[in-house]
Amino acid sequence: MSKCTVCGYEYNPANGDPEGGIEKDTPFEKLPDDWSCPVCGASKHEFEAID
Repeated sequence: MSKCTVCGYEYNPANGDPEGGIEKDTPFEKLPDDWSCPVCGASKHEFEAID
């Protein structure tokens, strides 16, 4: 999983981001470069890996 360092949103690959057009089981590394946090709009580069 990966966590937004701006707002704390956690991207879970098992859930994907249906509203953002990201299918379930999509690893964070496979998200498009222009994908952004669905909560605060932070860029993909503002996320950090978490256990």
